[in-house]
This record gives sequence, structure tokens and C-alpha cells, in this order.
Amino acid sequence: MQHNFKQYLFFFIIVFVTYNSEAQLRDTAKWKALFALGVNYPTTDGFVTGSYAQSINFPTVNLGVQHMFKSQYGVKLDFGFNRFKNHNDTPEFKINYTRINGQFVFDPSNYIGFIPSRMRTVLHAGPGISFVKPLGTLGDNKQTFFNLLGGLELHYAINEKVSVFTDIAYIYGVTSLDTYNPVLDGLGAFNGSVFNLTFGVAVSLSGCHYCNN
Repeated sequence: MQHNFKQYLFFFIIVFVTYNSEAQLRDTAKWKALFALGVNYPTTDGFVTGSYAQSINFPTVNLGVQHMFKSQYGVKLDFGFNRFKNHNDTPEFKINYTRINGQFVFDPSNYIGFIPSRMRTVLHAGPGISFVKPLGTLGDNKQTFFNLLGGLELHYAINEKVSVFTDIAYIYGVTSLDTYNPVLDGLGAFNGSVFNLTFGVAVSLSGCHYCNN
């Protein structure tokens, strides 16, 4: 009888520890802050004829807050800042491109059997608004338009609170140059789409009362 009791006790301890470990992972994944830095490429069709940006531009900065309703899906709100400048063989300009997006988040990692346990894949997409502001004397050529963003993140967990990730994203501008009335011959105007490649850190904002220091 005593031997059976010890077996049952051991079994319930294992179940309890397993459940709390899973709850801890779920809890620490519920709220996250994301910080990323990288480069961008604005598509040439967003500029007037004879004007386009460099193929690789720095910096791209993304800041976001993410909330997961379940382990597979959630939402996030993020802010992005890009700067790009003219290619060497076009007239000189610099442009600040800022955006705000609300996005749906989906993590299909559990359905992909070959991914290591410390890695996660995250798909994200959603609408937003873009603000384009040329610098210097071209400042009157400001633009505001809607965008649609889609991207893929690859995360690697350092521990239960911190992961590093890379994000490939495409920001489609819901606009066209036909809607733009150039103030200064169109120089510095941008009504287009942007590719981003960033590298960042995701930090848990929840569940740390379970975490070890």
C-alpha cells in the first residue's frame, strides 16, 4: 500500500511540474516587447521617373508589443522607421519613412516537425498607415497613405524570457504616384513599397514571477 502511494505521489509530482512548466512558457509568451534593427529596400516604382533610392539603406528600426491569445495566434502593434537616400546617379535626396501597423500573428511551429524546440517561426500581417517625409528643402513633399504589411520571423530562444530573431517583411503601399501632386518636380516623393530585413530581440513582459533570475 505504501509502495503504491509513493508511485501515485511521484506520478502527480511529475504531472504538476510538467503542467507548471507549460503554464510558465505560455505565460511568459503572452506579452512580449520586440526590438529590431536592420536595412531596407524601397521599390523603384514608388519614385518618379529618373529618381530612385539605393538598393540597401540603413537604418530600419522596428519597435512592437505583442500579445498571444493562444500559443499559436495573437496580435501585435508595432512602429517602424526607415530612412533611404538617393542612388549615386540620381538627384540628391533623403527620405524618412515611418509606419504604424496593427497585425495578426500566427505561430505554425508546432505543425512543423523538423524545427528544433528552441526555434519558432512566426507569420505576421496587417494593415497600417505610412508617413513619408523628405528631408531638407524637399520637406513640402510629405505623403500619408495606407499600407499592408506581411512578414516572417525566425526566433531562437536564449531562455524563457529572451529570444533573438530575424524578420523579413514586405510593406505594400496602398497608393500610387498618380495620386501625388508634386510640389518640387516630384524629387524626394515616394509612394511605394518597402522590403525590410531586421535582426532583433524579443523580451517577455509577462510571467516573470515564475522565472528564475
